Amino acid sequence: MNIVITGSIAYDYLMRFPGRFTDHFLQDQLHQVSLSFLVDDMTKHWGGVAANIAFTSALLGLHPRLMGTVGRDFGDYRSWLEAVGVNTSTVRQIDEVFTASFFCNTDTENNQIASFYTGAMAFAKDYRLADVCEDKPDMVVISPNDPLAMIQLADECRERNIPFLYDPSQQVPRLTGEELGHSMQGAHTMIVNAYEAEIICSKTGKTMDDLRREIDILVITRGKEGSTIYLNGDVIKIGAFPVNGIKDPTGAGDAFRGGFLRGLAAGWDLDLCAQVGSLCASYVLEHVGTQNHRFTTNQFVERFRSYYDDEGQLDVLLETAASA
Repeated sequence: MNIVITGSIAYDYLMRFPGRFTDHFLQDQLHQVSLSFLVDDMTKHWGGVAANIAFTSALLGLHPRLMGTVGRDFGDYRSWLEAVGVNTSTVRQIDEVFTASFFCNTDTENNQIASFYTGAMAFAKDYRLADVCEDKPDMVVISPNDPLAMIQLADECRERNIPFLYDPSQQVPRLTGEELGHSMQGAHTMIVNAYEAEIICSKTGKTMDDLRREIDILVITRGKEGSTIYLNGDVIKIGAFPVNGIKDPTGAGDAFRGGFLRGLAAGWDLDLCAQVGSLCASYVLEHVGTQNHRFTTNQFVERFRSYYDDEGQLDVLLETAASA
């Protein structure tokens, strides 16, 4: 399946605060917050939503094209992605700037406060699918990116009749209700977490029932409570895959999307897509960093089957790996 994954490509700076953020918020002073959190450690990792999704889907045998804008410091990152099977030929490098950066602080309850520096991502709005894809992709993923770039990509997909998966996630606070409502029109699939879904409803004036009617496949992720899929009036609830200890939650949602996308590409039932996505998220939760998880196809299928029955559908992963 010819898939293009658009969105942010960034470096992640992940920090851990040895306490709870909420202990330092004064309810009667929230109008003038001025806080600094001393952290115990900081690590630098490969990141960016689009790159994270592409990385996990590539581990499962998909070879997506990654589309985004990066800076002059992207060389090592490009080699890293290509080594796992991500096609970076559609990544545009802007030598005048640095690659975007994500700064995230996580407390002991896995609450997060984050900031994102756009860097080269600011140039994404000048970059269209038609610039890099002479062919017509089977599906395009529109993940967090420069806001205008996201809007333009959704418009382009509708104009060219290209199915797209809409994932506004981290840009939900930045996008207006009008922009969100416009961009999700005609989406084949939309994946957001429960909190983001509530914000979208608030900003657009739509109800959850409206979203279910307007989106062919609506997926709401719910952290440790799993995920819910809405399809043609049906509601499919999928539990979270058991985790061998949580080290950091950053990127778990991106990994879920990578697994879910792999399932869509294979034509699996949606419940299996979500189950595979759930296991992918577990791998990320067990590591610090969004692309530090690794598994062989055999290891993935064996672990999956220790908890779920795929009725042999994951054999396609084993066959793909064997023929590679």
